Amino acid sequence: MTVAQQKVTGRAPVPRASVLDTAKVGAVVFAPALARGVLARRPRIVALAERMDADRKAGRLLRRLRARHGPGPLRLSIPGRSFALVLTPEHVARVLTGPEFAAANREKRSALAHFQPHGVLASTGADRADRRRFNERVLDTPHEIHTGIAEPVAAKVHQEATELLGRVETTGTLEWEEFRRVWWRVIRRVVLGDAARDDHEVSDLLTRLRMNANWGFAHPRRDRLRHRFEERLHTHLARAEPGSLAGVMARTPVTARTDPEQQVPQWLFAFEPAGMAAFRALALLAAHPGEAVRARAEIGDLAVPQDLPYLRACVLESVRLWPTTMAILRDTTEETEWDGRTLPAGTGLLIHTPSLQRDEEYLTFADAFAPETWRDGTAEAHWSAIPFSAGPAECPGRNLVLLTTSLFLGALLHHHDFRLASGQPLAEGRPVPRTLSPFRLRFDVRPATADVPDAAASA
Repeated sequence: MTVAQQKVTGRAPVPRASVLDTAKVGAVVFAPALARGVLARRPRIVALAERMDADRKAGRLLRRLRARHGPGPLRLSIPGRSFALVLTPEHVARVLTGPEFAAANREKRSALAHFQPHGVLASTGADRADRRRFNERVLDTPHEIHTGIAEPVAAKVHQEATELLGRVETTGTLEWEEFRRVWWRVIRRVVLGDAARDDHEVSDLLTRLRMNANWGFAHPRRDRLRHRFEERLHTHLARAEPGSLAGVMARTPVTARTDPEQQVPQWLFAFEPAGMAAFRALALLAAHPGEAVRARAEIGDLAVPQDLPYLRACVLESVRLWPTTMAILRDTTEETEWDGRTLPAGTGLLIHTPSLQRDEEYLTFADAFAPETWRDGTAEAHWSAIPFSAGPAECPGRNLVLLTTSLFLGALLHHHDFRLASGQPLAEGRPVPRTLSPFRLRFDVRPATADVPDAAASA
C-alpha cells in the first residue's frame, strides 16, 4: 500500500467497531480529550486526567482495537456521521499527504467558526491556498531563523525572560501562572507589537472564545464577544509596528480572498500552548541534569538571534511526549480504498496524537526523553512523531515557535538551575509519564553552580 490513493467501487467496507467498542472509544479516547479542552485547556480536568493516567489508557485501548481489527482505519458506530480512527503510522502518512483528505474537517470548522471563521485552517479550495501562502510569507515558514523579525524577537524574549528571572531570584520559585503571564507578553509583543505588551484583555477575549469553541457545534456562537475581540485586535494590527508580525503583514501582498486579520487569531492561539511545551521541556531538563548542561553549552548572546538546535530538539520532544494538539482531523472528499476495503466520501478521520506519538510498537523511545532523536533524523523518519503535524497542512509557524521557545528557555537556563518542586514526578532513567499537567509544575530556582562558557566565546 502506497500513499497514493485509488478511487474504487464495489469493495467491502473497512472494519467497523461494535457499538460497545465505539462506546469505549467515546469514554476512554474522546471524552477525556473533550473534557480537557481541545482548543483551550481546563486546568482542573487536566490534573484529573494526569491522576487517572488518561492518555495511557487511551493508547492501550487503541492498540487492542488494532490487534483485533487490523491496521484500520476502524469505522465507529456513530449514528448520523461516518467516522473512523487512523491506527497506524503508514495510514497517518497517507491521510496527512493525500489530496483526497480535507484538512478543513466538519468538526474543526464548527469549532474555529467561534473565533476565526475565515482562518486558513477552516478554509477550502482557492481560499485555503491563498491564505496558506499568506501565512507562510508572514511566518517565514521555510527558515529556522525568521528573516524579517529575528532580531527584535530575540530582544523581546531576552527582555521578558530577564524580567521574569529578576522576580524568580527574589522568591526562589517559578510556577505556571507567573510563566504564563510573561509568555503572553512575549506572544503579544511578537505578534502585535510592543504596544500590545500589557493588553491582557485581547488575550482574555481570545481565551473566552476558545473556551466556547471547545464545544464546537454544541455551544452557541458569541458574535458580540468575537466582534469585541476583532476590534481590539484591529487596533493593534493597524499600527503595523515594525519588528512584529503585524509589521510583516502590512508589507505582505494580499488578494480579495486573503482576509489577513482573520489569520492572526490562529497565531495567537498556537503560541499559547507553545508556552506549555516550553514549560514541560523545562521540567524534562530539570529532571535530566546532563541534558540541561548540554543545552546550556550551546547558548551564546541571547540578545541576538541564534540557532539553538539542542533546545529546539527539547521543545520538539516535549510536544511529542505531550502533544498540544490532541487530535488531528480530516474528512475524505471521495470514496477511498484501504487494503481492498473502502470508506465512503465525507468520512471523518481522527488521529489521536497522544497514542500515536507514544506507540511502543513503532517507537523504541516512546516513553523516553530523547531529544537527540530530533538531531540525528531518527524522530523525523517516523510518521509516529509529528509534533507540528505534517504534510501540506503542517503548522506554518513551526520554525518561529521553535525559535521563540528555544530562546526563552535558553535565557532561563543560561545562568540558573531548575529543580522540580511539585507536579508529576519526573526522573532520569524512568519512563516519562503519559500525561503531565503544566499547571501543577513548580520549580525551585537558584544560580547555576558551574556556568558553562558562552558558546560564542568558546567557539
